[in-house]
Amino acid sequence: MGVYAFSFIAFSIDLARRSSAVDAAQCQAPLVAESHRSTAAGAGGGTTTLTRISARIAYDAATPYSHSASLRVGVSLIVLAWALHLAATVLRGIAANRVPWANMYEFAMMGTLLIVAVFLIVLTRADLRFLGTFVTGLVLILLGVAVLRFYVEVAPLPPALQSVWLVIHVFVASLGTGFFALGFALSTVQLVQFRQESLLTDAMEVRLRFLATLPSAATLENLAYRVNIIGFILWTFTLMAGSIWAERAWGRYWGWDTKEVWTFIIWVVYAGYIHARATRGWRGSRSAWLAIVGFAAVLFNFGVVNVFFKGLHSYSGL
Repeated sequence: MGVYAFSFIAFSIDLARRSSAVDAAQCQAPLVAESHRSTAAGAGGGTTTLTRISARIAYDAATPYSHSASLRVGVSLIVLAWALHLAATVLRGIAANRVPWANMYEFAMMGTLLIVAVFLIVLTRADLRFLGTFVTGLVLILLGVAVLRFYVEVAPLPPALQSVWLVIHVFVASLGTGFFALGFALSTVQLVQFRQESLLTDAMEVRLRFLATLPSAATLENLAYRVNIIGFILWTFTLMAGSIWAERAWGRYWGWDTKEVWTFIIWVVYAGYIHARATRGWRGSRSAWLAIVGFAAVLFNFGVVNVFFKGLHSYSGL
């Protein structure tokens, strides 16, 4: 957690430097924008054209900061923190002589490990390092809650958990949560970016200046959609594997247990998100809010259902 905290600080410094870069760009933007004013007016573009010019100027000026030293330090530290996190999880499994995800504390360790793993894997395909502050902050909160509220000593598995499906079902669910978390982060930034773009004027009134260095709201929405689709596929398998395991453990595939119901609710929310965006043309803030609601249901399922609701899955609580 200490290394994650230093990574969080480094990523935060990078965002601050991006804002400074945009401030510097704004000093030059009016001169450049004025040279395009007559062209924009003649083309009928008006304020919209000038807004794009202003945003482009800010982005170009701040681009060098996407390779700043603080950003490189942040990425290096999160990789180091993940390696330590992986070692701690493996050692927990060795101490228990089983897979380390049989209670809330171990769920939190494994879930946050996979959230960071998904983030690092996606970084090899797309430059999403601007989400570093969000990812490290979320992981620190979840690990902090796990250490303070969920910690338990190593204990043997209850009979219902002594199955190969523990390895398959819980791991896939945790991996799906990792993709949902990244989609949640992208959708949150998308909402803020959408609001920012709607506030831009030809005077370049920017409230959160670092947003000018980030991808557009449309680009963030497309990335979130792709990430959430992967999470949805994994969550679908989670439901199927859970039903098979339930039949072997309790003699039925579905019993309307609280945990089962909320797992299905999460599936329905994300199915609605994918369907609405693909067939109903939901774009912009509406699709982002659906993704955010979906991840809120994931957190509720983990942090509330597991702890405060009684049922056949009560062994996954404290």
